Amino acid sequence: MNGAERDMASPIAFIGVDGGATRCRARLRDPGGAALAEAVGAASNIHVDFAAAIGVMRGLIVAVRDKAGLNADKNSRIAIGFGLAGLNDAGDAAKVCAAFPGHALVRAANDATTACIGAHGAADGGLVIAGTGSAAIARVAGKETIIGGRGFALGDDGSGALIGLAALRAATRAYDRLAPASALTSEILGAFDGDIVAMVRWARTARPGDYGAFAPRVFQHAAKGDPIAAAIVGSAGRDRGARARRRRARRPAGGAGRRRRRRFAPLSRA
Repeated sequence: MNGAERDMASPIAFIGVDGGATRCRARLRDPGGAALAEAVGAASNIHVDFAAAIGVMRGLIVAVRDKAGLNADKNSRIAIGFGLAGLNDAGDAAKVCAAFPGHALVRAANDATTACIGAHGAADGGLVIAGTGSAAIARVAGKETIIGGRGFALGDDGSGALIGLAALRAATRAYDRLAPASALTSEILGAFDGDIVAMVRWARTARPGDYGAFAPRVFQHAAKGDPIAAAIVGSAGRDRGARARRRRARRPAGGAGRRRRRRFAPLSRA
């Protein structure tokens, strides 16, 4: 984690921010851990649009601060922690933290790291995260290994974004009669009024969260036995399973005394 550290002698509030490709959430707690305020906003993926993401996060921080009755002059006694999708570079973390000056403490980390800490606390453990993007993480003896989370173009296998992309590709192939059609492909085409040109035009500017918005339709049709939807869901499941197995294989070695504390669990956000 990186950040700008100031006076932490007597913080009066802590704000946690979960920034993803579909939505952003912020929650403010007092020093005793009691939740005082929370807010939800739009997507805040720093790798898609850094300036827009920072704007969303700033707005949510102000929102929870105001809901808790704290004025801006209290910022020097408020600590902020960011868990951000796809954040892997120390330079990007520092850039995010620098965008929130004047606070007691600012830290930014990959959302897989913050989710794992939230699930297991100080104990060894791991998670498989599947939302708009996807990643697997293991934290053992204070060390962590992250598998995946490389972004829409190079990774995120089994994610909502790639499930949505697979559905749109299947619909395109069905339209061109290169592959069978189904209720799923018909519904996907119907979302564009059956206009394949409109779909292609949409895809030119679509972001991961836009593709992920189609994922629920895939699961709904898979539950009804749609063969194309079932194949997409099955492929996503195998991808997630592969990440989980790889996470276990690459988890950092811990001491024998810690071994019984390891807990590895899935966390699905699709």
